[in-house]
Amino acid sequence: MAHTARRWYLAKHANTEIQPDTFEFREEPIPDLEAGELLVRTIYLSLDATNRVWISTWDQYMDPVNPGEPMRGFVCGEVIESRNPAFQAGEIVAGMHSWSDYFVTDGTSFSVFPELPGVDLSEAFGTLAIAGPTAHVGLLEVGQAKSGDTVVVSAAAGAVGMLVGQIARLKGCHTIGIAGGADKCARLTEQFGYDAAIDYRREDVGQRLKALAPEGIDLLFENVGGDILDAGLAAMKNFGRVVICGLISTYNQSGEPVPGPYMFRNVIMRRLTIKGFVILDYVDELPGVVQELAGWMLEGKLRFRVHVVDGLEQAVDALKLLYTGGNHGKLMVKIGEERR
Repeated sequence: MAHTARRWYLAKHANTEIQPDTFEFREEPIPDLEAGELLVRTIYLSLDATNRVWISTWDQYMDPVNPGEPMRGFVCGEVIESRNPAFQAGEIVAGMHSWSDYFVTDGTSFSVFPELPGVDLSEAFGTLAIAGPTAHVGLLEVGQAKSGDTVVVSAAAGAVGMLVGQIARLKGCHTIGIAGGADKCARLTEQFGYDAAIDYRREDVGQRLKALAPEGIDLLFENVGGDILDAGLAAMKNFGRVVICGLISTYNQSGEPVPGPYMFRNVIMRRLTIKGFVILDYVDELPGVVQELAGWMLEGKLRFRVHVVDGLEQAVDALKLLYTGGNHGKLMVKIGEERR
């Protein structure tokens, strides 16, 4: 058993781009387990856009990571030793903890991760840990999607976006995805079942939305913000719904206030409902959501793409890919080997 753990710490807050001195990599002793604790060997670390929010000084939905504290994220790993009766050695568990190869926890926020026969652990964790529940809750509960709706999704080739489109199709919606680059747009229609795709790098998003949804958009699932959000607001139907899941285009901008959306007047003109959400507010509903998602995966109804970077030491550089569009699928860091 390892006697030391390698771990990333936040060295200073970052309100703009991540700098070489934003994080610090340390090696430290693993403490002996006390009653109620377990030692976990990390296998996968999920990298999510919200990581960028946590290391800032912005007003946010939970306590930030402060300088001198371990960087946190959603992880899955193998229980190596347990003094907690709810967890047994050898089980795969998932929850929120530090960016490290080993860690000790009392089990708070952790649960035994379901084994899905025939599904790789990376795909199962990538889907069920955060992206899938975010897509499911945001689309069906927050957005109240129903059969026949025209649903538009920005960052549609990202971890959440690729699943929003598929779930919407399962519920009988017409889907339009927005992504950057011909390859990503091809994946939207060929792999993830979107009815149409818009390449924001080469096309006028506003014009394309009007052409593809001439009667307007019922539900806009927004992950990007900025010009993309404005284009969506301009194409909404009367009484349409806008779900704000993320605003990733603004996360690396300066600390100055971000202008817009310039089409905010359409909230009145189209009598829109706009609602932001964070999946952590829906913890009580997650078991049922995960069960439905897992069922769709086992039935082959959900396809998922992962982008795995090897090595804990690469985690900070990998995180930057989220804010440049450099990832091709759900971004994760592989820290340890799978054993099942």
